[in-house]
Amino acid sequence: MKDTVHTHVYVRNGDALSVTDVQNDFLPGGALGVFEGDAVISPANCTIEIFRKAALPVFITRDWHPPHHSSFKEKNGPWPPHCIRYTKGAEFASRLKIPDNAIVISKGSSIERDQYSSLHGLDSSGRTQDELLKSLKIKRLFICGLATEYCVLNSVQDAREAGYEVFVLTDAIRGVNVNPGDSEKALEEMSRLGAMLITTADLKVQPA
Repeated sequence: MKDTVHTHVYVRNGDALSVTDVQNDFLPGGALGVFEGDAVISPANCTIEIFRKAALPVFITRDWHPPHHSSFKEKNGPWPPHCIRYTKGAEFASRLKIPDNAIVISKGSSIERDQYSSLHGLDSSGRTQDELLKSLKIKRLFICGLATEYCVLNSVQDAREAGYEVFVLTDAIRGVNVNPGDSEKALEEMSRLGAMLITTADLKVQPA
């Protein structure tokens, strides 16, 4: 794995957390299960709690596909049917501790459009995550979840392009690794783009 920078990172005003696609279908045994995907839940919960205590925004993102989505193999897409909206597979992992005021971002909701990046997913009122981040004056985005080389990487790419400082919580991500080494290459690309690779243990609340 790409070396993780070990340092104290104090969360502060202007920070937000984005927890990516911790849904049943991406957990082991799910329709598109990620190896050790459930291992992200505990560190994600710790991070959520840090942001909750600091009264900072928490985004929870999800694939929210209609039946017969274009990314499914039946439509010549790369994936088996997964995260079909209103099904058990699309539900968030039961152990994920989602704050009451978390902002849920749905992506891949259009039948003809695949969507890996959370930045262009929509909240319940139709605003993109990017629009919401800008309205909240967010400067730094902390990202974790599933899967490393797909939705996490694409979200990091778009966040960097949009001008956010990005921190990737490497102990709270896991990859599909369709090809051996895909996750490692994704981490290298995130680092090349300027994202900081840290762990949840590096996070601290800014002293008063």
